[in-house]
Amino acid sequence: MSAPRVNWSELGSFAAVGVCAYLADLALFVWLRGPLDWDPLSAKAVAFLAGCTVAYAGNALGTYKNHEAQVSRLRQYGVFFAVNVAGALVQLLCLAVSHYGLGLTSPRADTVSGSLVGMALATCLRFWGTRTLVFRN
Repeated sequence: MSAPRVNWSELGSFAAVGVCAYLADLALFVWLRGPLDWDPLSAKAVAFLAGCTVAYAGNALGTYKNHEAQVSRLRQYGVFFAVNVAGALVQLLCLAVSHYGLGLTSPRADTVSGSLVGMALATCLRFWGTRTLVFRN
């Protein structure tokens, strides 16, 4: 049995869209928290929704533009949003296990577990979910 072939073009496009979505999320969060003085949870919720929307649009109009939608775009976005929420939960779980389960409580350990290990695992989940559940062939 051979390993699945990697489509580097798809992977690169998915990554570029992800970077754009991350930057949109970050910029909106900083703006809402800073000059507009929103509370952190409301700011993060709005920024997360904006980041998901940027990622969906980028993937629908770029990475997977040649994939014909099997369902309505609204339903497709709903599944995409659910996949992204699952990715966020993976990041939180990595942070919780490291911080509370393993007792690694330094800021550096939190960054590694949540923003490096968690982000890497969440990105794998998001890539799999986006290509198999949202933009199916």
